[in-house]
Amino acid sequence: MSSATMILDEKASTDEALGTYPDQKTIEQRLEGGFFLLDKGAGPTSHQVSAWVRDLLGLTRLGHGGTLDPFATGVLPLMAGKSMRLTKQILEHDKTYIAIFQMKTPVDEDRMDEVIQQLTGRIYNVPPEVSAVRVQVRTRRIHEFTVLDRNEKHIVTRIRCEAGTYIRTMAKDMGLLLDQPITLRELRREDSGNFDLKDCVQLHDIADAVWLWKECNEPEALSRMLHPIEKLMTHLPRIIVKDSAVAALAHGAPLLRPGLVSIPGDLSVGQNVLVTSIKGEAVCFVKVNFNSKDISTMEKGEIARPSAVLIGDNVYPRRW
Repeated sequence: MSSATMILDEKASTDEALGTYPDQKTIEQRLEGGFFLLDKGAGPTSHQVSAWVRDLLGLTRLGHGGTLDPFATGVLPLMAGKSMRLTKQILEHDKTYIAIFQMKTPVDEDRMDEVIQQLTGRIYNVPPEVSAVRVQVRTRRIHEFTVLDRNEKHIVTRIRCEAGTYIRTMAKDMGLLLDQPITLRELRREDSGNFDLKDCVQLHDIADAVWLWKECNEPEALSRMLHPIEKLMTHLPRIIVKDSAVAALAHGAPLLRPGLVSIPGDLSVGQNVLVTSIKGEAVCFVKVNFNSKDISTMEKGEIARPSAVLIGDNVYPRRW
């Protein structure tokens, strides 16, 4: 919740018999909208590991957020159910990598530091021909590019960059600037947005947890690693609404002023905002028609219309 939250209805309450607090969701509810944070190992593609977990759980679809090359390791979100609608937001997060580059011949430290400086900030980053996206000239921002360790022919670096940055391309560009081939030897994604390696589990951890859930009726381990969809959006500004408004929004009805409990204090017209129930359940996204000041003075009227509805239309009953 924003620190500048405006409370619009201090007396609003929620029916405890309806809905579920996110951290109390069952495995079945989390499979309808949840995610794993996988520490992907070297070897398989991102698609292969997501397909393996999909089949393990008996799902029809399971997406992943932010492709890693087969040789690369590290943070890879796996998205189930309605969480897949948020893949674009996950892909847009900044990411941090540990990358090991190999030189053909030794490079003077000062010259290498100069090249790294040239590849920091806003740079051109053309996808390699082997990538899944259309090859086109584009720019990406490199927030940090630092050397952690080095010897005559290798440097270990940390790169914090805008989403969609190709580290292989950076290796190629280093080679052009140094006039020798540079090889990306290892790549490990340390974090993706708010999530880092300490939050992640291995494939065998997921397999063990699914077995305990299915064969022993022990869901606790799987509950710890299969997170509710709401955990993906803790950083987003949010509008909190009454139970009656949740039901209306779930059926595609507009968000009306009487349904509001609280809003961020700095909303601007056209801003895309998460709507949650009083219990904290993700309901939908809306693009607001008014700023916070105007909303606070209204008594009625349409505040926004829902997009990307994230809650089932049977969770809260219709009241109209």
